[in-house]
Amino acid sequence: MINVEQFRGKLTKNRNLADLTWLRVGGPADYLYQPADIEDLAAFLAALPSDVAVFPMGVGSNLIVRDGGLRAVVIRLGRGFNQISVSGLQVTAGAAALDAHVARKSADAGVDLTFLRTIPGSIGGAVRMNAGCYGSYIADVFQSATIVTREGAIREVTAEDLAFEYRQSELPEGAVLVSAVLKGTPGEPEALHARMQTQLEKRDQTQPTKDRSAGSTFRNPAGYSSTGRADDVHDLKAWKVIDDAGLRGARQGGAQMSEMHSNFMINTGGATAADLEGLGEHVRKAVYHNSGITLQWEIMRVGEDLGENPKKP
Repeated sequence: MINVEQFRGKLTKNRNLADLTWLRVGGPADYLYQPADIEDLAAFLAALPSDVAVFPMGVGSNLIVRDGGLRAVVIRLGRGFNQISVSGLQVTAGAAALDAHVARKSADAGVDLTFLRTIPGSIGGAVRMNAGCYGSYIADVFQSATIVTREGAIREVTAEDLAFEYRQSELPEGAVLVSAVLKGTPGEPEALHARMQTQLEKRDQTQPTKDRSAGSTFRNPAGYSSTGRADDVHDLKAWKVIDDAGLRGARQGGAQMSEMHSNFMINTGGATAADLEGLGEHVRKAVYHNSGITLQWEIMRVGEDLGENPKKP
């Protein structure tokens, strides 16, 4: 590794990641680095040997870390990366700023980014996954972002660089996104806050917000045709095809597809990462057998299963 004394951040060896994810599962990372600021992060990545893998991690809201852990240096941004500022209709947010906080502070300034209010996680993850809700996506409001490359260079990237698609973007391998500039639309603060309150109430009525989950488990299938005709193509909801396969409430160990919303996988208590991923794969196979539709994971799964013998950095 490197001489960490030359940096201002905190490096922890064999850091268990379970308590850093919403699902509360997973093994340890070889190292966890929490940089002090962007300059410290850039210097750390520049000094890190090129053969050491880097995994940027937000608040773990859309993530399964496998039980064997992660053979990488995990970069987790903290207080030095959570500032939010508003200028006109432009909102600049640090990658560690929570989506909900960005929505609220924007509304205070009369800027409509209300779709972010019910999206779990932080802005870094939202950009990485092109997060969306109520028909709006990060790609619709994105202006630019600042990243630190795996080599330690600080760069600005555009929407063209990130090539946004449904629930994904093309962030360079090993790069860490540190801030993003978003452009909302004007609105009255009182009306914007009222809209967000309505969204929260609707979410709580339809999603298992009090359970340990990672949001939607699978992406909604797109462009499906039951007849093969071009004029019959339509989008489907993942929860609907899961229900049609009889899998609402399905269980494996401590993992369950929620009874409230069947596209939400929950840790009912004591689930392992293997339980959760195994249940998800069972659902994918059953849905394919029932309807011919292949569900794609929306939750990111990383790391190694128990029993694997990976090479340490």
